[in-house]
Amino acid sequence: MSAVQEYEQRRAALIKADRALRIDYISLPPTEYPEHHADKLIRQIRAEEAVNIWSVEHEGVPHPYPGMEFLLAKDIIVETRLFKILKNMPKGALLHVHLDLAVDACSLLRLALLHRSIHIRSPEVITSVNLSSVVPEVKPLDPDFKAESFSLTDSTYIPDSWAPLHRARELFSKDLGGSQGFDKWVTDHMVINASAAYVTHNNNNRIWSKFRSSAHLHMGLVSYAPIWEQCIRLFLEDTIADGVMYVEARINFSPKFMIGPDGKENVPHIEWLRTFKRVVDRFKDEMEDFVDAKIIYTVIRNCDTEGLRAHLHDCLAMKKAFPGMIVGFDLVGEENSLRPLREYIEPLLQFKEHQKQEGISIPYIFHAGETCGDGTPADENLYDAILLGTKRIGHGFSLVKHPKLMQICRERRIALEVCSVSNDVLRLTGSMPMHPLPILLNNGVPVALGSDDPALFQNKGLTYDFFQALVASEVNGLLTLGYLARDSIAYSMLADAEKACLMQKWEERWSSFLRELVALYGPVCLARL
Repeated sequence: MSAVQEYEQRRAALIKADRALRIDYISLPPTEYPEHHADKLIRQIRAEEAVNIWSVEHEGVPHPYPGMEFLLAKDIIVETRLFKILKNMPKGALLHVHLDLAVDACSLLRLALLHRSIHIRSPEVITSVNLSSVVPEVKPLDPDFKAESFSLTDSTYIPDSWAPLHRARELFSKDLGGSQGFDKWVTDHMVINASAAYVTHNNNNRIWSKFRSSAHLHMGLVSYAPIWEQCIRLFLEDTIADGVMYVEARINFSPKFMIGPDGKENVPHIEWLRTFKRVVDRFKDEMEDFVDAKIIYTVIRNCDTEGLRAHLHDCLAMKKAFPGMIVGFDLVGEENSLRPLREYIEPLLQFKEHQKQEGISIPYIFHAGETCGDGTPADENLYDAILLGTKRIGHGFSLVKHPKLMQICRERRIALEVCSVSNDVLRLTGSMPMHPLPILLNNGVPVALGSDDPALFQNKGLTYDFFQALVASEVNGLLTLGYLARDSIAYSMLADAEKACLMQKWEERWSSFLRELVALYGPVCLARL
């Protein structure tokens, strides 16, 4: 053996040892095996599109490349073969999504226009000068409420006076686009667009002000009980259409009440759950491939200790009422500015004891480390989440700065819910090649992909996040995506028997997907070799 041959052997052995911790590390099967063949096809298509799509000029896109800023790249992404292929991929489970912010702005506005009690107001008369800066407020009012105004663009409009939503739309100035202009004005303020994310609010602190503004508009509609029911259904339809078979959705229970059909805040938490269960049960009966949807009870981390105790008591009571529906508890919100987990240690520890006394299990599934910080309170939430026994970690973006915590997550099988599009839009990362996802995978940390707040980030379903995972690394391939989907099932809160059943269904769909992929693209790609 020559010195070069010996070197090549040592090189191959080092690469093999380095990658041995990855979830997708396996002894590659024979080339005729569908999963192996499909993986090679995907890699070839990705390489071709890197040249044919991402290395050419696109109008309005200053520097196209795979994994670039999502909101700038989205229109290009949806036209790629990779995205269209991944659209058909079975995704497994969606474990990180906030149901309050899951229905896209256009669909939500359409729903709102069906309800005559929904009203809108503005702090100023809307003109061409302030159209992009003035944010409206929407709210359901008493059905007998007498409108204070009708047109927000009329010079006689009194600032902050309520107008019926449908009338404000009908009377929106034709100079501003009429009803279509109204729709665009409202929905533009309900999302985080590229200009906000990458120009005017381009850091992780400033972008949260835009997040809160957009979220407030959504909540003015989603918190109306009749629309809430319709939103659950729409979310489930969109989710299953994207290849997801099971969901664990976070619902924000910080408000004590939703607004009922009478325009009053009088719909308690227990009714939210009854509605959720009714819609999900009906949907399961209609959709053979959909397994179930469950709830992670969430609270905004701005309440005081006593406020948290009240929520924990409420969570326990609702778990008793709906034992199979609530599968976890979480504290959510901007970690850099709101209260860290450390301030809530006493009630959180007591809650675990109360569960033992009641014979009930409500696992912690904490948001932690959704920050660029290192040693900040937001970053140190990771320590407390792990010490409190979290089953998964929401985001965990800063985990890669902590080798010991990565080791713990790997050894204790604490999965990270990675939401790459969210991390991009909220300015934790500048691109997917800069994202810590490959570091997590290379260190054997379990990962499940999530969409987080798709209504705001415009990443409905999970295909966008799977696409971003694929272009984050040259090592990642279709095998990687398959294992990410498997981990979403393995690290769900389903009982073991339910996981096994879901995994079997997913494997069957995965095998069909691979066969169809090879049949469709195999001959074309092989002709190029």
